[in-house]
Amino acid sequence: MENLKAMDAEQLRENAHKMVDFIADYYNNIETFPVLSQVEPGYLQKLLPDSAPVQPESLQTVLQEIETKILPGVTHWQSPDYFAYFPSNSSVAGFLGEMLSAGINMVGFSWITSPAATELEMIVLDWLANLLNLPHHFLSKGPGGGAIQGTASEALLVVLLASRDKVLREVGKDALGSLVVYGSDQTHSSLQKACQIAGVHPENLRLLRTEACNEYALSPESLTDAISHDVASGLIPLFLCATVGTTSSTAVDPLLALGKITKKYGIWFHVDAAYAGSACICPEYRHHLNGIEEADSFNMNCHKWFLTNFDCSALWIKDRNTLIQSLSTNPEYLKNKASQGSTVIDYKDWQIPLGRRFRSLKLWMVLRLYGVENLQSYIRNHIKLAQQFEQLLAQDSRFEVLSGKYILRFVVGAPLTEQRHITAAWRLFQEAASSLLETRLP
Repeated sequence: MENLKAMDAEQLRENAHKMVDFIADYYNNIETFPVLSQVEPGYLQKLLPDSAPVQPESLQTVLQEIETKILPGVTHWQSPDYFAYFPSNSSVAGFLGEMLSAGINMVGFSWITSPAATELEMIVLDWLANLLNLPHHFLSKGPGGGAIQGTASEALLVVLLASRDKVLREVGKDALGSLVVYGSDQTHSSLQKACQIAGVHPENLRLLRTEACNEYALSPESLTDAISHDVASGLIPLFLCATVGTTSSTAVDPLLALGKITKKYGIWFHVDAAYAGSACICPEYRHHLNGIEEADSFNMNCHKWFLTNFDCSALWIKDRNTLIQSLSTNPEYLKNKASQGSTVIDYKDWQIPLGRRFRSLKLWMVLRLYGVENLQSYIRNHIKLAQQFEQLLAQDSRFEVLSGKYILRFVVGAPLTEQRHITAAWRLFQEAASSLLETRLP
């Protein structure tokens, strides 16, 4: 085999064709793999050598080992029979965008390092903001704007840091121990981790209890009571994380009512729509974002339900200066005329790391190659499939849809899922129930 050069156009062409064929074959055969890996911990250590090869090996040899040693240890998130967690969508458009991003391989931490990367990100997030009918202050031409983060956890962390620093500039750094953060018992665990990183005391994180009668949404009354108690105790209410589509129960918090409370007390209001935000491009589901105009920040994961390969989490902020003041660093080696002139966006000041990938390419390609109507149809079809699963469940008297106890969590979201996969999954549930209850299938 001819040794691979660091980068050679013809070698790239030849080997990339082989890799694309391998990936396409994987998708053609994905239903033949068990969704959940069947290996035991430490299996791979027994199959691979203890050190890297001294001499180069062929791509074909590596691909064969991927097929025989790596794929058996993969949980196949793109399988049409995958119904766990939330979806992590891939698509042809997302893959092509990811491929192009890897090919260009730039590090776009500031405008000058690759102007197209910064400006495309601004444009594509404005497109998406308009699809979601977000208020003007979240657009790049307003006082805020959007930035692509790696995950919703990163998005939540940076806005929590911005809110913390904003308040501490006003009341003094010694008040850190008095800051209080609010969420619900359905809020994603990333809020707890963000508080740990931001220095918020664990005892000052309020995860307020929700009830089945409110469909597990955060009660404005519970929030008001908690805030009033904290203020009376001499604490400083800092931050509320509301959710549109919680992980455990897909609860939707009442944004408008919660937003008015946060405004009254001067609390930063963040809305996490990592999962369900995608559905809000459909007019019939946009009402779940009613009240978003009250929010200081908002995030949605395009890599969950928007056909954009992981990772791509869109974050919008009402006032970009709060984020920049908290996260900006300007050593001499990063200074340049454009940045010093304050005429451009430098996304290094909107995130934790310095380096950043050209993520906007894949989101741009998803929007262009599918178009809004096809994306809406994709989401509506998944909702239809979920409704069909509920209908199947209703036909078997041994099952019921419950609130309060979650017996079964079933999420439709994989790109290849069809009605036959829903039906097959339901038969597995019935067989398991029959085994447990020693009854026959209806």
